[in-house]
Amino acid sequence: MPIERKKLVELRIIREDTDESKKNINERLYYFNLAHFPEDLRGRYEEVNLFIKDEKDQVLGGIMGEICWNWLEIHVLIMDESLRKNGYGSKLLMKAEEIAKERKCDFIKLDTLSFQALEFYKKHGYEVYGTLPNVGRDFDHYYMKKDLMY
Repeated sequence: MPIERKKLVELRIIREDTDESKKNINERLYYFNLAHFPEDLRGRYEEVNLFIKDEKDQVLGGIMGEICWNWLEIHVLIMDESLRKNGYGSKLLMKAEEIAKERKCDFIKLDTLSFQALEFYKKHGYEVYGTLPNVGRDFDHYYMKKDLMY
């Protein structure tokens, strides 16, 4: 007996930047992953955004990241040039680590470029677990991790 084939609908690839489409894809990945993680890690998503502001409420630096499953991922850490080397970046990073420990995260991961903050992160106990060379032709991209003890 021959196998009946379903008629395929014509599909197309579209480049767009809509919140609805991005939300759809993110939710699909979330629910796919959810089926593979242990019960106690399900539903663990929380943005972690910390900012340094002056008396006029202007943002002079900050960390933006998220807790997902059993880790905190730092996406951005930036400090105004005028505040660098004064300990504010360290304070932000330590506060993020404190939050990660409170939420029982096992590790923190982040990435940095060779002209950014590699030595700063190493000083705070982060270790390189991967490197991508030739980024922007002249730089290395470092992937870093710090295991947490709580």
